[in-house]
Amino acid sequence: MMFTPLTLPNGSTLPNRLAKAAMEENMADAGQLPGPALNRLYESWAQGGVGLIITGNVMIDGRAMTGPGGVVLEAGTPLAPFRQWAQAARRQGAQAWMQINHPGRQVMADMGGNAWAPSAVALDMGKHSKLFAQPVEMSTAQIEEVIARFAATAHAAEQAGFNGVQIHAAHGYLISQFLSPLTNRRTDDWGGSLANRARLLLAVVSAVRSRVSAGFSVSVKLNSADFQRGGFSEDDAKQVVLLLNELPVDLIELSGGSYESPAMQGRTADGRTLAREAYFLEFAKDLAAIARMPVMTTGGIARKAVAEQILASGVAVAGIATALAEVPDLPLQWRDGREPAALPPAVEWKDKTMASVAAMGLVKRRLRALGDGASKRRRYSPLWTVILGQLRTASLTRRYRAWRVTAAG
Repeated sequence: MMFTPLTLPNGSTLPNRLAKAAMEENMADAGQLPGPALNRLYESWAQGGVGLIITGNVMIDGRAMTGPGGVVLEAGTPLAPFRQWAQAARRQGAQAWMQINHPGRQVMADMGGNAWAPSAVALDMGKHSKLFAQPVEMSTAQIEEVIARFAATAHAAEQAGFNGVQIHAAHGYLISQFLSPLTNRRTDDWGGSLANRARLLLAVVSAVRSRVSAGFSVSVKLNSADFQRGGFSEDDAKQVVLLLNELPVDLIELSGGSYESPAMQGRTADGRTLAREAYFLEFAKDLAAIARMPVMTTGGIARKAVAEQILASGVAVAGIATALAEVPDLPLQWRDGREPAALPPAVEWKDKTMASVAAMGLVKRRLRALGDGASKRRRYSPLWTVILGQLRTASLTRRYRAWRVTAAG
């Protein structure tokens, strides 16, 4: 079943049921554009045997970034670098989808960008909270601008040769912030009831679909839960899936968590214990039973038996992230009967926020190595990786701020 095709609601076909899920790379070239390093990275996955490749998040607004090395695609952005990126990802027959995103309040303070949010609720990261910008409650006009930007980026992605987009509505980014009662305290049409909190997501899906062709895939990444007390719940997720059932959505990916509760890394703020592998499988099975479109789940998948278990449960696509950073050709190895160990050692530090930073840093360091053409796996020091990452981020932040000045001029 793992290597059988999947036909999506729009009639397009994934060659198999394994997907490279999105990982933030922070590997943009100057001008916040994709370049040779990203092309080499995605070609390694294209050659590795997955049926679907979803990019790391691409920003719809260069004034609001999840990180200074992120890729930006807006109306007017030159498309030639994106065409090369799409070609690299599609070279062996996989579909390539661009994940499109707005970070909302999850913006670093030193980047000087817009921290637009449904409500002015700051991130609670303990002693690390000051690293993030103070969020500003969005006006109706700003909400409408964001909807238009998602649609414009999706249109540009199709023009560049991507097969689809994934609208990021998970992990505590802007659309996820609108969905959660913890971060959305509005009293207008965009807040209050779940129907109002989901209004932005539904409006973005509709706007995107109106700007792309029928054969271009439109998908959504949704939290199964925020894993924070009083936040977006599993029942909320079910209700949002029922709302999405009424729109032309080709796939829903189930994940979970946010910066405050990194369930996507296996840790939760509300004390719940997630499975050691396939973190969100139980939620995904429940949602797959009510979803009219195929469901994909990602989080902790690194073994063939686990991927098979997911697909046997009624979930249509198994999304693999960190394991494909470690072993880019993991699907081909599975098909050939090999079972390589595909996860780095866990970072067990007392400071859970810094442990999360180190874990993400190790993955990004591996991605950069693949982008440089170094396929051989190495074991990196988590501490040294954090230090190098901070130095690199500082350099990229200076470059980004200079680009912002040029773009504004």
